Amino acid sequence: MARQLTLKSAFSVSGKGLHTGLHLTATFKPAAVGSGIRFKRIDLEGQPELSALAEFVEQTERGTVLVKDGVTVSTIEHACAAMYAAGIDNCLIEVDGPEVPILDGSAIEFCQGIEKVGLEQQDREKDYYIVRRKVEVSDPETGASLVILPYDSFSITCLIGFKSPILYNQYARLTRMEDFGREIAPCRTFVFVREIELLLKHNLIKGGDLDNALVIYDQAIAQEELDRLADIMKVPHKPADKLGYINNRPLLFDNEPARHKLLDLTGDISLIGQPLMGHIIAMRPGHKINNQLCRVIRQEILSQQ
Repeated sequence: MARQLTLKSAFSVSGKGLHTGLHLTATFKPAAVGSGIRFKRIDLEGQPELSALAEFVEQTERGTVLVKDGVTVSTIEHACAAMYAAGIDNCLIEVDGPEVPILDGSAIEFCQGIEKVGLEQQDREKDYYIVRRKVEVSDPETGASLVILPYDSFSITCLIGFKSPILYNQYARLTRMEDFGREIAPCRTFVFVREIELLLKHNLIKGGDLDNALVIYDQAIAQEELDRLADIMKVPHKPADKLGYINNRPLLFDNEPARHKLLDLTGDISLIGQPLMGHIIAMRPGHKINNQLCRVIRQEILSQQ
């Protein structure tokens, strides 16, 4: 049987928070066997810790947010995806603010940090959650559904669809975790121009820019309005009659948004607290329904303890 893994030594990443705009540092440290993935708010009195488990997720709008006793850590999904893909069972992540830095909007820098310091085997076997029957959750309001089927390894099939001439239907699949770092980890988060103002009103994406997200302009608006949004986001003005992707780096893959949704799902599914053996078929996944599925599995895990 495979043994539990932690980091050989610590590494840090720094950058701004997607939603707060604050400059933040997250330091990933080795952790004791059986301790799981935990986040530690070193900026707060008592340095409280939160376990990365589905039952502590209280917010899922544009990110996964852990909350315990009024303490929050948000935008955890990309870091969790990188650790899950690397097979890390135990890690302590110290953050000096309320969220993990967004970096370039993908998981690649977390994967590079893990690869640089390496992994260490620990003196306990991994405790897999083995899918033995079909498990399904759905949201009729959004058309989202997630199904897990028995499988002898871990894989995800992800389908996304939007009412958009630029981003309509896309498909992505991951069948080998060895491919995650190359095929999935570099894929960036995305947002539609038409969503930006509402997100800002909800006190989100204060740190969003063209270096940490794909911005999709798919519905023409007046030049003055587009310029105003550009000024709010502190990005250059773009011609209002040209639809498409607005970003400083070109798409890495034609289906980069679908691959990023698969990345998010990988991070969210890690919140069951155990490596999973099963095949996930995801239709229009999002943090909310991802967490619903995790909670179903967590209930089963807890009932057997």
